[in-house]
Amino acid sequence: MTASLAIDDPVLESFAAEIEGADPITIVGRRTAWDRGGALEGTPREVSAPSGIVAYAPEEMTVTVRAGTPVAELDEALTAANQRCALPDRGGTVGGAVSVGENDPLVLGKGRLRASVLQVRYVSADGRLITGGGPTVKNVTGFDLPRLMTGALGTLGFLAEVILRTNPIPAAATWFRSDDADPFATFDALLHPSAVFWDGTTTWVLLEGHLVDVAAEAAVLASTGAFTETDGPPPLPPHRWSLTPGELRTLGLDHYVASIGVGTVFATEPQRDRMIDPAAREVSSRLKTLFDPTGRLNPGRERSH
Repeated sequence: MTASLAIDDPVLESFAAEIEGADPITIVGRRTAWDRGGALEGTPREVSAPSGIVAYAPEEMTVTVRAGTPVAELDEALTAANQRCALPDRGGTVGGAVSVGENDPLVLGKGRLRASVLQVRYVSADGRLITGGGPTVKNVTGFDLPRLMTGALGTLGFLAEVILRTNPIPAAATWFRSDDADPFATFDALLHPSAVFWDGTTTWVLLEGHLVDVAAEAAVLASTGAFTETDGPPPLPPHRWSLTPGELRTLGLDHYVASIGVGTVFATEPQRDRMIDPAAREVSSRLKTLFDPTGRLNPGRERSH
């Protein structure tokens, strides 16, 4: 998307001035995912992004929020207007959640995080405040900066403010569970489940929408196994793995909960290192050099995508 300098916000200008310099620097939120991407090199100077909800237009289903705002604070404001967003709430900040790039466990219902980030305002390695994207995506060219910054772990620029897409909270939501259903067949049979979880034995399904739609999907669900209503999903282990269905079936983990149709597995242990395609690594290295030639932003970290 088209990038431009943004020089019309004193709060963000002050944040940019704080970052300007040549010394190694890191951005700190609430440290809920502090180890993602590896340990920092040395002892870089710490800065924190400004916080606060700048503008919220429920009728447009967009919200402008500063990166240091706690996700819980944003969720509270959205809930008051009967809306939600794709950010997962792990106790951290909006900027931290976007920088880590994790989807909410209910991603099938809430949408993918990368697709919900419409605009970013970030501070570059040389201290410039830059805007990429916009509230509406039309007639733009060049780098898709919002998607590029999502999951970049602050290695390409420090997020100052984002515009996020919101969506209505469904009128009805019901969890179901079954001990005899094939989770893959169940997923294929449903039109639009908000979650399908499987721990190797039990399948959990979340159906959301209007009451009539949930009832219709529940009838389909009954044709795939003996499902009963339940209070909610199982506790999700802390570590996220990225796997194909074929890899999942041969994994051999002691305990996991797989998110069917997403490619995510929640496990009790961290995912083992995976081979990265050399071409992808080369592209990533060139991007890092382009955005941060001296390597001063979050030194030692590697992007999560």
